[in-house]
Amino acid sequence: MATTCDLNKEPQISYPNFWEYKIIIEESGDAQAIAQSVEGERQHKITPSKSSKEGKYKSYNLSVLVNSNEERLEIFSALRRVCKYVL
Repeated sequence: MATTCDLNKEPQISYPNFWEYKIIIEESGDAQAIAQSVEGERQHKITPSKSSKEGKYKSYNLSVLVNSNEERLEIFSALRRVCKYVL
């Protein structure tokens, strides 16, 4: 069982690694174009996940090959600028 002290520690992540992001965009958005604009030449895979009940938003699982913690956080920040939500 994890303790409070364990939750404050930085996780140990081995790089390179395929990191999973959940992106949520408006229904009219193009997830593939968003992924391509952010990822560029990086190896990535995007798969549909769910749509909102009203159909206003769509979510996708985006797996990206990252080489460092800094790169992982840079991608997260870039996705936040173009997506409604990023998890």
